[in-house]
Amino acid sequence: MLAASMLVIGDEILGGFVTDTNSPWLADRLRPLGVALERVHVVPDEEDAIAQALHAELARPRPRVIITSGGIGSTPDDITYEAVAAALGRALVEDATLAAAMRGIVERTRSRGFATSDAFIDHVMRMARIPAGSRLMAREGGWTPAVCVDVDGGSDAADGRGATVVVLPGVPSEFRALLGDAVEPALLAGRNPVAHVVELTHTFSESLLNETFVAMQARHPQVKLGSYPGRPMIVRLTGPQDEVEAAAALVRTALDELAAVGAGPDTTA
Repeated sequence: MLAASMLVIGDEILGGFVTDTNSPWLADRLRPLGVALERVHVVPDEEDAIAQALHAELARPRPRVIITSGGIGSTPDDITYEAVAAALGRALVEDATLAAAMRGIVERTRSRGFATSDAFIDHVMRMARIPAGSRLMAREGGWTPAVCVDVDGGSDAADGRGATVVVLPGVPSEFRALLGDAVEPALLAGRNPVAHVVELTHTFSESLLNETFVAMQARHPQVKLGSYPGRPMIVRLTGPQDEVEAAAALVRTALDELAAVGAGPDTTA
C-alpha cells in the first residue's frame, strides 16, 4: 500500500502570517485515491529542520511519496532544493530545462529596462539547481515543474522499499495544479484500493456508544473509527467494504437500542 507524507516549509506559516491550505487540500485529494496521508510536518526555512523531517518520513514504512510545499524561489530564504539535496547526500546540479526557463526570466527582466547584475542572475539561477538525479514533472502552462527525487528505486520500485520526494511550490494554485495534473497520474493514481466509508448520524451522547465502539474494534480491527461531536453527532467508519458494513450494522443496532429505551439527545460528552 502506497502511503504519503508532507513537509510544509516556511517561516511565514509558523509565524502566523500565512495559513497553510495545501495540506488539507492534499488530504482531501488523496482520500479518493486510497492513499493515506500519514504525517504532515510544518518546518521553518532551515536546512536542519527540513532534513530532520525528511529523514523521519524516509524511515517510515514504504513505498512512500513525500511531498514538500514551499521554499523554491530565488530569495535567500528559499532553500528547499539545497536542503533536500543535503539531506539525501546529493550534489546540487543545474538542470538544462530549468536553466533555459530561468534565462528567459533574466531576458524578460532586461527587456523591461531593469539591470541584471551577476548577483541578480545568480539568484534567479538558483531555481535551476536541483538535487542530482532528479526528474521533472511538468504541467502545460505552469511556471515551474515538480522536482522528483527517487530514493532506493522510488515509490514505484518493484520491491516496494523505495520512496519518492516530490518538491512543489508553496503557492496554492500552482501546488494544486501541479499535483493534480502531473504528480497524481504519475505517482498516486491507481496504486491502492479505495477505502469504503460509512457515516452514521445520531443525537446521543458519545459516551453511550463507547462500549459498542470497543466491541466493534475488537471484531473489526481493520475498520478505522471516528466519532465527532456536533448537531448531529457523526460516526465515521473507514476500511474494507465488508468489514465496514458489518461494523456499521453493529453501531446501528446500538443506536436503535438507545432510541428504544428513550435515551434523550446529547447534553454532555
